[in-house]
Amino acid sequence: MAAVISMWFVLQADIAEAKELPVPPDPEITRMEFDMKDQLIRQTIMSTQEDVTEIKEDMKRIEEKIDKLR
Repeated sequence: MAAVISMWFVLQADIAEAKELPVPPDPEITRMEFDMKDQLIRQTIMSTQEDVTEIKEDMKRIEEKIDKLR
């Protein structure tokens, strides 16, 4: 019980300290940064799509080989 009470007081002290800390500046996202991140995400999606297509083709070949072994 004493441990829980002491943890509560420590938590309250940490919260009070966090309230006194300065607020970080609001990051402003520029249009260029947004466009670059958007382009990177689109490239990643296309790359992943190509990888999935290759994996599907590999799976078909593996299934064909397994069928021939039966």
